[in-house]
Amino acid sequence: MVPAASAAAQKGEPPITPLTMRSGGEIEPERAALRLERVDLSLNVDAARKQIAGVAELRLRTSMKQTRLLIDLDRNLPVSWIEIDGAQLATGSWSNPEGRLIIALPRPVSAGGTVIARISYAGQPHEAVNAPWDDGFVWSNWQGKSWVATTAQGYGCDLFWPCLDFPAGEIPLIRIAVTSTEGMAIANGRLVKRSGDRWTWEAKNINPYLVAINIGPYREIAGSYASRFGNKVPLHLWHLIGRDRQAAGLFAEFAPTLDFYEAMIGPFPFADEKLGVVETPHLGMEHQTVNAYGNDYKKDETGFDWLFHHELAHEWFGNQMTAANWDDFWLHEGYGQYMQPLYGQWREGEARYAAMMASQRQRIMNAKPLVSGTIRTSEDVYEIGKGGPGQDIYFKGAWVLHTLRYLIGDAAFFDATRRLVYGRADPRPGNFKPRFASTAEFEALMSVAAGRDLGWFFDVYLRQAALPELIQARDGNRVTFRWKTPASRPFPLPVEVSVDGTTRRLAMIGGSETITAPPSAHIVPDPMARTLRRNEAIEAMQARR
Repeated sequence: MVPAASAAAQKGEPPITPLTMRSGGEIEPERAALRLERVDLSLNVDAARKQIAGVAELRLRTSMKQTRLLIDLDRNLPVSWIEIDGAQLATGSWSNPEGRLIIALPRPVSAGGTVIARISYAGQPHEAVNAPWDDGFVWSNWQGKSWVATTAQGYGCDLFWPCLDFPAGEIPLIRIAVTSTEGMAIANGRLVKRSGDRWTWEAKNINPYLVAINIGPYREIAGSYASRFGNKVPLHLWHLIGRDRQAAGLFAEFAPTLDFYEAMIGPFPFADEKLGVVETPHLGMEHQTVNAYGNDYKKDETGFDWLFHHELAHEWFGNQMTAANWDDFWLHEGYGQYMQPLYGQWREGEARYAAMMASQRQRIMNAKPLVSGTIRTSEDVYEIGKGGPGQDIYFKGAWVLHTLRYLIGDAAFFDATRRLVYGRADPRPGNFKPRFASTAEFEALMSVAAGRDLGWFFDVYLRQAALPELIQARDGNRVTFRWKTPASRPFPLPVEVSVDGTTRRLAMIGGSETITAPPSAHIVPDPMARTLRRNEAIEAMQARR
């Protein structure tokens, strides 16, 4: 029996411990040795009382001897019973003082062995304060009917199911059975069974933080996309009742957007399941094959929906290719952000691309380096208050990619990107699986594709907060351009210069170059804004804000 919810239930309640809030970071060896091979999750959701009750069956493999299991689970979801390999444990064999379930095994599990744990739990899950920027359940309603969503990227999967809350191997197979009387229950992967109010979904190769459930008074639009790689991709959009016209407009964007991504990057990674989007009472999140969408079907001057486009980007950058350490978070968000100007360029040309990049440039803060070189939690990176780069993982990340593309050219840039995403240069449906990647691998791939060491580029843009500054000095008919970098690091980044309307590219070997021009010449450095560099006008504007 599940206790009744408190009348005082509200956003941010019940509070969670610092351990539950933590996702990733340094990991104990015995936890790091565990891998989830299969999960069967059965969840009952009572939206009226803001409560859940679940049974999770976890098949785990270990690479070292285990005498206990350390499983992440919010302590607000107390456990009623546990079975290990089919045998029920005595009460007292487990505890959860701070948000990590400690299970004493009846017998040790040797290195290379497997164990099956079934865990029954129930309670009031943490309610998100401002999803998706923090996590938990989002309890809302639409036309008098319950409307429910989950997010877990920052705080982790343990907010509503027992899991391993750190970047590790994707779960090869998860079954998610959701029971609710409140409407459709939508989750990751393929719908394998529906029986009354119970919806069962099956997903493959998924990161635990991407597991999501959505419940509401939905209608479905379905179709398929004929891929340029010869296969077909199921398309699904679940939208709220009464929003048929708006949803049809968004659904019309699915196929052309998917064609862009397949042309620029490669095959849609989850074609054997679906490209899915579900309307949510929060802005959005890249839940694998069931992207959360809450942008109110708004298109801006670009003519497309930036949120749908951005979250779809994460199917490649975040879901197919996942950062092995949250310190590499910028690989998810920098690429995810950069794909919108690329799409603008694809649709309309250089003017749209330049305008979108200029808009993003204004939001770069340069408070902290994009990469610290340490093992970090997602919150350590996402929050400036915790010493992270914050929103720079989006906008500065996108501008680093923009400048790098200018430096090495499209062929090398997209070849290295493809290898980063798929682990190979020739991705085709069926010849790749989701993978983990790092900034170090990104740097190596880009250097190989460029045919030269680009360490100087990454040292300045990724590991320094301050931007390089282009200094211009005139002496008669001689004009010298020089890069000024933190600690005077070498920075031979070529730069274009327009002299009286004629543009030339300076190699900047050694970080500087001198040209001749009459004193009356009108000189504009970097006229097409190809390089990410210090901009005093933007700094002044940001200071005024």
